[in-house]
Amino acid sequence: MAAATVGLLTLAGCSDESSTAKPVAVSETPATANPYTELSALPDWSGVWEPARFAGKPGGPPPGPPKLTPEYAAQFAKFQEKNKTPGINFVTQVANCVPPGVPGSMQQPYPMEFLYTPGRVTILIETYSMVRRIYTDGSEPKEPDPSYQGTSVGHWDNDTLVVETTAILPETSPVNGIIGHSDKFKVTEKIHLVEPDMMEIVTTREDPAVFTEPYTTTARYARHRDWHIMEYVCAQNNHDSVDEKGNPGFSLDRKPGE
Repeated sequence: MAAATVGLLTLAGCSDESSTAKPVAVSETPATANPYTELSALPDWSGVWEPARFAGKPGGPPPGPPKLTPEYAAQFAKFQEKNKTPGINFVTQVANCVPPGVPGSMQQPYPMEFLYTPGRVTILIETYSMVRRIYTDGSEPKEPDPSYQGTSVGHWDNDTLVVETTAILPETSPVNGIIGHSDKFKVTEKIHLVEPDMMEIVTTREDPAVFTEPYTTTARYARHRDWHIMEYVCAQNNHDSVDEKGNPGFSLDRKPGE
């Protein structure tokens, strides 16, 4: 007959009652911790976040002008002159459904949502259905190709998520009014709650080709616990694109799905 013990398997012969059972060790796979349990210690950023100024709340202190190198100072001055005409500041390739890139992705007048998974914070931005992936476990690409959202590496400093983003496409805008930057462009964001339903993001831009010193701005976002991110297909209803010279246009032609 056969008998079992915890951690051992006993084999008994049936022909001889005096035979001695030989215990065989059974390997046991050690239990691994569920990585999702660690997420419960992170701050509650659930719900959907809207730029506070569109929610009728203070959106953060107004930014001062950036301190720029001569090349980009001339470009910024030209933008400021054009900006005297109402609406001209929106005339960029963003009007042609081209993503603005970081940090502009976080400054759109549409809501966004934060998702926690082990080793990563993902930001879903309604504008253009953009997605940002912030790696917090060292698994980020080590030699990334430049992209609109760049490569973001983050770590938690108590309840503040500190994010450094590099490898951002050089034809994106480092600050409103300027197009282009070098491959040294880096964006650092510090994201935290200042009130239970108010998030603050402090953004610092650095690039020796563009700025003579780091340029920092602060923006706030209001929480809507019952909102949902909607699908946003820019080309579906885009009637105010720009031409190859940057001039604004407008069309009432309907597109499929409208």
